[in-house]
Amino acid sequence: MALKNKLPDDRYHDALTLLQQLIATPSFSREENGTATLIEYFFERRQIPAQRNGNNVWAMNQYFDPEKPSILLNSHHDTVRPNAAYTRNPFQPEIIENKLYGLGSNDAGGPLVALIAAFLHFYDNPDMPYNLVLAATAEEEISGSGGIESIWSLLPPIEFAIVGEPTLCHMATAEKGLMVLDCLAIGKAGHAAREEGVNALYAALPDIEWFRTYAFPKQSAALGSMKMSVTIISAGSQHNVVPAECRFTVDVRVTDAYTLEEALAIIRQHVHCEVQPRSLRIRPSGIAADHPLAKAATQLAIRQYGSPTTSDQALIPVPSVKIGPGDSARSHAADEFIFLEEVRHGIEVYVGLLGVVLS
Repeated sequence: MALKNKLPDDRYHDALTLLQQLIATPSFSREENGTATLIEYFFERRQIPAQRNGNNVWAMNQYFDPEKPSILLNSHHDTVRPNAAYTRNPFQPEIIENKLYGLGSNDAGGPLVALIAAFLHFYDNPDMPYNLVLAATAEEEISGSGGIESIWSLLPPIEFAIVGEPTLCHMATAEKGLMVLDCLAIGKAGHAAREEGVNALYAALPDIEWFRTYAFPKQSAALGSMKMSVTIISAGSQHNVVPAECRFTVDVRVTDAYTLEEALAIIRQHVHCEVQPRSLRIRPSGIAADHPLAKAATQLAIRQYGSPTTSDQALIPVPSVKIGPGDSARSHAADEFIFLEEVRHGIEVYVGLLGVVLS
């Protein structure tokens, strides 16, 4: 991909230093106070006004104009807890053979600091057709209510968003949503030795088979077909009693061809069990091929794809894309790392992408 301007070294080194500081500061979901304070201080030292609500920090470009539409640059600074397979100190940022090791280096520290660097690149430009809003948010790893959702009404109206996640700097123009269903099949208890009762487990089997085999008729151009998986099942408490209830859980990955409400209505039309969604928050997303972000990605030869995994895109109620340095295959893995060159390239990609959109 050809970019017009080479990234200044000081912009890259500032981003790398911030990333190392973030790694060294534990920031598990709902415990991100330390990293939120770091990000606040980062902006303060550059005399950039920043706002904070809970553990969410955001800033706007110097010449913010309420008459102009705004682009949101969003990534998260919370992390999962390190798994037992770590062989390194997860909170010690170490650079070895051009890799920066540490918890959150890849997911999503690298994308976050690269977005911040791109925001700084355009911060004092007085002639942009869009405002820029940079938001470093909390609780993404648990889809918590204290993250991007909690500050949405505090932000200026957002036209569209760039969500920073490790995608090898490919652009996810669509993302599957998630709907977890708790299902209940009802029977009638009876002694297993006699022809008594109605076995709820057997009553559930046709519905379980339907979830396994049903194909939703509409396909997504970017995401293909929907995916439903029965993942948990529970019935009975004694070997000699026919179970009166069978409970099972279904993981439903919804494409942008359906809303969650539409998918739920179709499911309820086809099964006999009771179906209760845990949430209708984690929504699918997608942008049109002629959207400014998609057109900019095409111009810059950035690969576009549909993502089967979820992010804060699901909680952002405007068109959005997911893109950033790092590799999602490393997310939540032991001895997490990001290549130094990925951080530099990520900043260049964000600057190039915004440069096209803002031109």
